[in-house]
Amino acid sequence: GAGGAGYDARQSEHTPETCPMTVITNIEDLRILAQKRVPRMFYDYADSGSWTESTYRANESDFQKIKFRQRVAVNMENRSTATEMIGQKVAMPVALAPTGLTGMQHADGEIKAARAAKKFGVPFTLSTMSICSIEDIAAHTKAPFWFQLYVMRDRGFIERLIDRAKAAGCGALVLTLDLQILGQRHKDLKNGLSSPPKPTLTNLLDLATKPRWCLGMAGTRRHTFRNLVGHVKGVSDMSSLAAWTNEQFDPRLSWPDVEWVKRQWGGKLILKGIQDVEDAKLAVASGADALIVSNHGGRQLDGAESSIAVLPRIVQAVGRDIEVHMDGGIRSGQDVLKAWALGARGTYIGRAFLYGLGAMGEEGVSKCLQILHKELDADDGELTRTRKVRRGFIAEKYQVLIDALYSGKTSQFIETQVKFEDGRSGKVSADLR
Repeated sequence: GAGGAGYDARQSEHTPETCPMTVITNIEDLRILAQKRVPRMFYDYADSGSWTESTYRANESDFQKIKFRQRVAVNMENRSTATEMIGQKVAMPVALAPTGLTGMQHADGEIKAARAAKKFGVPFTLSTMSICSIEDIAAHTKAPFWFQLYVMRDRGFIERLIDRAKAAGCGALVLTLDLQILGQRHKDLKNGLSSPPKPTLTNLLDLATKPRWCLGMAGTRRHTFRNLVGHVKGVSDMSSLAAWTNEQFDPRLSWPDVEWVKRQWGGKLILKGIQDVEDAKLAVASGADALIVSNHGGRQLDGAESSIAVLPRIVQAVGRDIEVHMDGGIRSGQDVLKAWALGARGTYIGRAFLYGLGAMGEEGVSKCLQILHKELDADDGELTRTRKVRRGFIAEKYQVLIDALYSGKTSQFIETQVKFEDGRSGKVSADLR
């Protein structure tokens, strides 16, 4: 999302109609191209938040309030963006987030995104509400992709879904905790969102302007929620699926259910949707391997804080006890680096890779990852002294920094004693003056 204050790239003079987009330089270029090529209802589905969209916007704009301290005359050789997320080696601390209806941004979208992620060396996470099934992804990529799970009332179906993820060799289970009740997204209602699109006059006129998308969809049989259709009793088509889904998201979801899922799964477990310190402590107590500081991309509780604003508090409270990740608002490598500096050991991109997918298919997802990596590597070099700080030390310092920024104090100089990886001691400072 983007926030209420600050510069918004979408207000630039170029529009999807006037910008030829001969050279893709950033994620915004991919967004503009995706808006031209993806049917409106599916573009809007990805590029929107709940209710007033205030949290959706804040996720992005709050990153812009955080500034770097630039250092010079420091050896930048041998720097690397490579790290690990829950023990899995990754080319950079970025994973593709689980996103519903990905296969409606581009034909076979989940397969193409998974392939691009594998080639680049970052994890791909498949959503329960995906168009391509668990089995589809397993058949088209050898990488141990991750699977995201919603807890439904039908526990028998959930058990079977977990077993399917095991059979596919999924490397981690991402359990979403913040979708017990759906947040209303006005654009979806106005567009009459459905998969596949209903043949209304408005939709037909829109599809007539999206020949590339239509041609791609004509070449695949994957047009519905293949993790669900054929796997749920009584659900054989979209109409019966809609009725089943509306009844299935379980408002009774609680921490004992998390423990039940952990027992059923038996592998690496990541809890998604943590925004509060007390919930973070409960996540640690549950035995999960990681948590994701997330507000569902601003698509659930409108008015909640942005993920990047909450992140330092979560890291300070539990960062030594559990691996902390975050998602929401990442549109650049600079954003990834800011999240890392604030204590996140991994980040997730949703809309950023969806823009690439809608714009250029698999090539667009690869382009998205290349852009983020180039930006991350360049800024990592400029800030090379800070990347040597041990995990845990940086969170306390940046909590003060974030609090100062959000309280409007701009005349504060913060300095903290830290230990570096080579055993030396030193000071890390942030100048807000």
